[in-house]
Amino acid sequence: MSNQTKKTIVLVHGAFADGSSWSKVIPLLLAEGLNVVAVQNPTTSLADDVAAVGRALESISEPVVLVGHSWGGVVITEAGINEKVAALVYVAAFAPSENQSVNDLFADYPQPEWFGAVSADSGGFLRISTTGIAEYFAQDLSAEEKAVVAAVQTPFAASANADKVSKAAWSEKPSWFVVSENDRIIYPELERKMAEKIGAKITEVSAGHVSMLAKPEEVANVILAAAESAKAADNN
Repeated sequence: MSNQTKKTIVLVHGAFADGSSWSKVIPLLLAEGLNVVAVQNPTTSLADDVAAVGRALESISEPVVLVGHSWGGVVITEAGINEKVAALVYVAAFAPSENQSVNDLFADYPQPEWFGAVSADSGGFLRISTTGIAEYFAQDLSAEEKAVVAAVQTPFAASANADKVSKAAWSEKPSWFVVSENDRIIYPELERKMAEKIGAKITEVSAGHVSMLAKPEEVANVILAAAESAKAADNN
């Protein structure tokens, strides 16, 4: 991939995680000559996380493929309106419409079992228990990997679940969606419904919620396809 057509991949993690959730995907993207930035978003509110992505975009001159996992999908839906963003990739993620929140997306579904594994601190920030990580969040990882995921998690502001996006970037940017067939955090049928709603190119992987750790090659291939598509659009 020449410098003229090189893309930067900006990775946005979800709730109960940090940038290390992309640790297996990043080397695969770098090996293909792409620039990669993993945002350490604070998960304090939608506005704060969008601002963190915006700061990451400031120093990037080439077109960006913006990738979001889980809650990160809400973030890229809002942040993706930035003119530098050429494409969006949702990985087992929420893809809200305008004036829609995570709470709204879950409204028509039964309360997920994993809610029982979450506790709030005195500031209203949520953490998922080690058992919750092992059984729901990362059930298909090794015991060692599950322990690392539990250790690095960033507390998530409960109030952020009610934050609504003001504009949906997927309405004007091409989108890709990785559906995790064995997801125990976001219902797979909800993922499919959102992917179809936004007109995304859909890839289903046999993995739990953190598919980028369980099936990094498959997730990286979708990101690479988005980058190649954006490159082709540049050349037209």
